[in-house]
Amino acid sequence: MKLPIICPSCDHTLNVSQMTCPSCATQVNGDYELPVLLKLSRDDQEFVLNFFLSSGSIKEMAKQAELSYPTMRNKMDDLIEKVKKLQN
Repeated sequence: MKLPIICPSCDHTLNVSQMTCPSCATQVNGDYELPVLLKLSRDDQEFVLNFFLSSGSIKEMAKQAELSYPTMRNKMDDLIEKVKKLQN
C-alpha cells in the first residue's frame, strides 16, 4: 500500500501521526509534516527519482522518455517551481 499524501476530503497535504517499527512494534506518535519531496504527486516523485538515476542529466531523461530536450527542460522548470512553493 502506498502512503497517502493528499486528504480525500479537502485536498490538503496530510501529516504523519504514527509510525510503527515492523521489527519490534515500537510506535512513535505525534504530528509530523511530510518532507517536501513526499508532498509531490507520485508522478513528480517518479520524475525526481528518474532524474537522480540518470545522474542529473535532463538530456538523458529526454532521450529515455522520447521527448525533446526543451520539453523535458520545461517539465523540470515546472517541478522546480512546485518544490519552491512547497518549501514556503
